[in-house]
Amino acid sequence: MYATLNVESQGRVATVTLNRPQQRNAMSTQLLKEMIDCAADLAAQQDVGVVLVTGAGGCFCAGADLKDKQRWANPDASFNQQREIASLGMRMARAWEELPQITIAAVEGYAIGGGLALCAALDWRVLARDAFVSLPEIALGIPLTWGTIPRLVNLVGPAKAKRLTILCERIAAEEAQAMGLADYLADPGAALTTARRIANDVLAKPSHAVRMSKEAINAFANLGAQAAGYMAHDQFALAAASAESAAARTAALKKTS
Repeated sequence: MYATLNVESQGRVATVTLNRPQQRNAMSTQLLKEMIDCAADLAAQQDVGVVLVTGAGGCFCAGADLKDKQRWANPDASFNQQREIASLGMRMARAWEELPQITIAAVEGYAIGGGLALCAALDWRVLARDAFVSLPEIALGIPLTWGTIPRLVNLVGPAKAKRLTILCERIAAEEAQAMGLADYLADPGAALTTARRIANDVLAKPSHAVRMSKEAINAFANLGAQAAGYMAHDQFALAAASAESAAARTAALKKTS
């Protein structure tokens, strides 16, 4: 059904695996679109109570795919097409945030950039003890978008959100938990197992009360989030088209090639 995702269901738990291991599960335009479609499909499944999200190949996600030419100031696309592509990340994160089911990220290796943005949009985050997280966007000459800043502020507070966003630090799992960015730690290789245990605890509760409570908490937490991020895709497109950003992306690609 999907080219970049693997979706499996076991009882009332669905597991979605980002499945581009050769690209370290980097978020291409195709993956973002499939994640939006997948969220819509899962939202309609009343028999699913918890959705787990993980990555194939030993890592969660390396962030935005810097080699995806559709995403980076594509001169062949019209202005409206560029805006639509730039909005995919925010639409994806919002679709997953608004799922009625409880959602849990199971992170092995690392969650970088867009990978961490996805994690922040989910309800809980499980990190393997040897994993790390990072937000390198500013180092690449682009602002942090996808509606992530309000979510970070809710999770860790303004000062730590600025530290994560502006300094682009690599944060190890234990420090991420101390900051409030990770909810649970797991032994290396056991993040998904730990997430499944938490899922079973959720499923032991009355499902209607769980869903109502999630909706109420999200409604309060997201007050003002739209006002803070409604122009994010235009900011992304403008910044990504700058010479400074292009040079930073080129340098990053050389490091990974």
